[in-house]
Amino acid sequence: MIESPLVELRRVTFGYGDGRPVLDDVSLHVPRGKVTVLIGTSGGGKTTLLRLIGGQLRARSGQVLFDGQDVGALDRDGLYAVRRRMGMLFQFGALFTDMSVFDNVAFPLREHTRLSEPLIRDIVLMKLHAVGLRGARDLMPGELSGGMARRVALARAIALDPELIMYDEPFSGLDPISLGTAARLIRQLNDTLGLTSIMVSHELESTFAVADHIIVLANGRVAMQGTPDEVRHSEDPLIRQYVTASPDGPVRFHYPAVSVAEDFGPTLRGGRRA
Repeated sequence: MIESPLVELRRVTFGYGDGRPVLDDVSLHVPRGKVTVLIGTSGGGKTTLLRLIGGQLRARSGQVLFDGQDVGALDRDGLYAVRRRMGMLFQFGALFTDMSVFDNVAFPLREHTRLSEPLIRDIVLMKLHAVGLRGARDLMPGELSGGMARRVALARAIALDPELIMYDEPFSGLDPISLGTAARLIRQLNDTLGLTSIMVSHELESTFAVADHIIVLANGRVAMQGTPDEVRHSEDPLIRQYVTASPDGPVRFHYPAVSVAEDFGPTLRGGRRA
């Protein structure tokens, strides 16, 4: 029997104020217990997809399912209940700058549970130990390196023992040592804690090293879903363009606009605008 995916999108379309769809009739699945990575060009809808899963945005059409529940159809209480089963690692960590490392990790436990402070203390120290920063509990975010801040944010993301963790550009701005540490940590935590992970990344080498499942988004659609090897060896021109970082290929460089002749017609013909 094939296990149902933890997250599934069924023919989802979404766009912002300009009316242009960021995601256009997108269908995809996120297998349970695996690390799924979203790759693709900037502005291709990867972070938007995370926000749809978390219920921060609602699709124009289609369904966003989490464990079989339509996130877009949930009321406030239902949405909060679903979010308690999710963790989020924001780009650059998004730590509370006026709270210590300890209090940052304790925050979701204090907000969403009625646990005693001694028990919260033990949980926080266990989560910090898991990311190698138990000794940094009393530091403030301003005293942390970029890599350390990201690891504290990860400890906060797993504080409530979520089923799903979403990572938005977890490797952005990290030096090679910190990047390698973060990649190994994501893989280890996923396997040790039995998590399902969704990661947005542009770091292909690290992505291919930790991913079980890769989804390529391009021009508002799913270009491919598969294993790292399947993506790496794809003969599809669009996939090849992305994997090889080629500037020429199916992925558009220009944002949709009227023709050059229409915008600059009089100038191009040597005339003057009125």
